[in-house]
Amino acid sequence: MNNSQFDKIKNGKGFIAALDQSGGSTPKALAEYGVPEDAYSTEDEMFDRVHQMRTRIVTSPAFNAEQILGAILFEQTMDREIEGKYTADYLADKGIVPFLKVDKGLAQQENGVQLMKPISDLDETLRRANERKIFGTKMRSVIHEPNTSGIKAVVDQQFEVAKRIVNSDLMPIIEPEVNIYSVKKEESEEILRDEIMKHLNDLPENENVMLKLSIPTKANAYKELIEHPRVLRVVALSGGYSRDEANEKLKENHGLIASFSRALSADLNANQSDVEFNEALKNAVESIHDASVNKK
Repeated sequence: MNNSQFDKIKNGKGFIAALDQSGGSTPKALAEYGVPEDAYSTEDEMFDRVHQMRTRIVTSPAFNAEQILGAILFEQTMDREIEGKYTADYLADKGIVPFLKVDKGLAQQENGVQLMKPISDLDETLRRANERKIFGTKMRSVIHEPNTSGIKAVVDQQFEVAKRIVNSDLMPIIEPEVNIYSVKKEESEEILRDEIMKHLNDLPENENVMLKLSIPTKANAYKELIEHPRVLRVVALSGGYSRDEANEKLKENHGLIASFSRALSADLNANQSDVEFNEALKNAVESIHDASVNKK
């Protein structure tokens, strides 16, 4: 594992950009970017268009290492090039730490949660991630209700996969998202925190993880997770909040930094001139950086 990247993620002031929309969410992401579904006719063309979008973001002067610590990529993005370099190499040369989304999507809801689908080719993906100089990985589950056995199953599965990732010398981002529209969100978050703490306390001293969590209903509810010696960093997803709303909630949580996707790219459009695009991205990056660094 790259020590300077480890130090940047642990101690850097900034946030992690999530650029990892995959198969199911790509048409929506493209539509929001101003590329309707009738603009491409095959899946290959769709992924070409989304890579163009990501390339435009990553090569923008607004996408800079002073404010952005890392970026989470979709598997195809890892295998594609930006300006003649593999994406992870391009990011690393820019001073931004590359992560890879490794999950295969969500299973059907059961016991108030959605576990991850089985990741059948994980070992091969992790081997390729090392080859492509990826620093860490990300995998997502979703919690809809405060069902203790369901939440325990989510956390158990996440840490089981995280163990394999750590053994491959990569840094796992564990993402048990709590649905922001859940009527008992705070209750779910308390159960989630307790389950995560059990696993963290069992980790040996040479094993670390990152956490990606929904911004908690109660400010600083994840304080003990953020301060835990086995946690490299805790980042927050925007989860459907507007950027302004996500930023305001984030500012109330000390030590929590952003890892936003939609809230980062919401104002970007394929039809903008480079000047307009770069200005919109600059505004987004600055506001998210500010919310990650400056707390109430």
